[in-house]
Amino acid sequence: MKLLITGHRGFIGSNLYQTLKQCHEVDGFEWGEKFPGYGYDTIIHVGAISSTVERDIEKIMTQNYDFSVELLENCHRYGVNFQFASSAAVYGNNQEFRETSPVDPCSPYAWSKYLFERYVLSKNWSVIVQCFRYFNVYGPGEDHKGDQASPQHRFRQQYKTQGFVNLFEGSENFFRDFVPVEQVVKTHCDFLKISQSGIFNVGTGHARSFLEIANEITDQHRFIKMPDNIKSQYQTYTCADMSKTLKAIKTIQKDK
Repeated sequence: MKLLITGHRGFIGSNLYQTLKQCHEVDGFEWGEKFPGYGYDTIIHVGAISSTVERDIEKIMTQNYDFSVELLENCHRYGVNFQFASSAAVYGNNQEFRETSPVDPCSPYAWSKYLFERYVLSKNWSVIVQCFRYFNVYGPGEDHKGDQASPQHRFRQQYKTQGFVNLFEGSENFFRDFVPVEQVVKTHCDFLKISQSGIFNVGTGHARSFLEIANEITDQHRFIKMPDNIKSQYQTYTCADMSKTLKAIKTIQKDK
């Protein structure tokens, strides 16, 4: 296949790029570069402003929404299939996580993802369009993400530099579905062989507390107050319902 990956220098994009180029012809594209044109089998769109604390609405809508719309409309025009990264942030503070569950986006980032999903579902496309709602992704390649890196990465760095990790008060009660980036990459690869459009969760189906993650690194903790700027949007629990995703993947396993 001939593939184009947006955001190929970022955390998830770089992992995708390194894996897919072993078996496919792969080009990369970053925001602000001259778009190389079409003639691809699939565009995998993972480039975006991923900060959940970004408050520049115009910037987020331009890069996360407007650019995504432009890409998809051109894929429709030129017959190119389209995979794109959404986020479990669209579920907000709900307690159920099926693709048909209610949504509750609580940040500009989450709204940009939900609005693009909504745009996708509002039209009939001539190509396969697959949306992946990533849960909390972690793994190699996070060094540039700073405060937006996964707890696994931040905690290791904190322990290395200060001998303890910082945890929000109540972290024993905050649970997330932490998914390794290798599983995210495998899901994208599997779905290149699947002709089903739709929204699909990408998680593990298991929730783990932040305290449990910290304890895998050290029992030396410092508990701190949660910053005011994230309190209203902070998800205290996420756990992907993987039924739909696994059902789709089983269709290619049966064909082997």
